[in-house]
Amino acid sequence: MRTCTMGGGSWAVVVGVVAALVVGGESVSFILSADKDLCLQEDVQKDVLVVGNYEVAPGGGTEFPVTIEITDSNKHRVYMKELATEGKFAFTSDDTDVFSICFLSQNKGQHAGATRDATLVIKTGVEAKSYDNIAKAEKLKPMEMELRRLEDLSESIVSNFARMKQREEEHRDTNESTNERVLHMSALSMMFLVGLAVWQVLYLKSYFKSKKLI
Repeated sequence: MRTCTMGGGSWAVVVGVVAALVVGGESVSFILSADKDLCLQEDVQKDVLVVGNYEVAPGGGTEFPVTIEITDSNKHRVYMKELATEGKFAFTSDDTDVFSICFLSQNKGQHAGATRDATLVIKTGVEAKSYDNIAKAEKLKPMEMELRRLEDLSESIVSNFARMKQREEEHRDTNESTNERVLHMSALSMMFLVGLAVWQVLYLKSYFKSKKLI
């Protein structure tokens, strides 16, 4: 997960921690400032369920309003809540993308120095599914529900390894292509230098003959 703040319309990266897991959950706590917006970015694979809980605690003094907004890399909004204090959100990614979860401070400049504590819990993939509800809907026994969860977990792990293998193959192809281009460029450079050296020898020989030095 990557964290960044915005102040006066400009972005400044504060800390970057990459989280590109298909399966898993993470919880972060942070302090919101009345003068800055704060955004967290989550890398999500295609067709992955994302579920989150958030809580914005009351400020110790003057309380400023906060809006939570979630957008994809194309700025398409998938969730928004004004005057956010606590709540939940859920969405499924249509494609592999980076989603921004932003806590936007309203009325900037009116509550200078004020802060509010916030907590965000994000679950993706298998961890985001409610197997209790699935068991009730499909009338599964506890053992069957656990087997279903393990099956989904195994599929996610296999999918994750397949994606890692694909990325490795892409990187290898890129390296091989780069090495091939470097080899061709080196060969052309060598041919050019040899040609230049031969031309210099012939030119100097012709020059010396014209001056009757040889």
